[in-house]
Amino acid sequence: MTANQATPFQHRNLPRLLLQAREAVMAHTRPSLREHALSDQQWRVLRVLGENGTVETGRVAREAFILGPSLTGVLTRMERDGLITRYRDAADQRRTVVAATERGHALVATLSTTIETHYQWMENTLGKDKLAQLYALLDAVIELEQT
Repeated sequence: MTANQATPFQHRNLPRLLLQAREAVMAHTRPSLREHALSDQQWRVLRVLGENGTVETGRVAREAFILGPSLTGVLTRMERDGLITRYRDAADQRRTVVAATERGHALVATLSTTIETHYQWMENTLGKDKLAQLYALLDAVIELEQT
């Protein structure tokens, strides 16, 4: 097949479009993260902890979409920087749990204001109904692909 010939694909490249959408949204968030010396992964961890409190490391990995070996390094750096604490679960010593420190919670509070402002801008620009449709469609795709 030469470069001029049409590809056999019938549909647009959905994974690429989802990545482009993610990058477009993150372009507004990253400068704020960098001001606080946070990586995208560190922010995802803090967001999970901010939404859920103390969390078992496996759940952090799942909800922050960070593979286990990578999560270990991320948590080590976050602990070193005073953003989180890790300890053994009192109910099951085999499990490690993670909690945000006071500094970590303060960053969540600070950054959530910036992020919520951007989401509000998106809602105002797209319209409340379209943003709700976007969330519903993304939830439906996630559910569809998990079955």
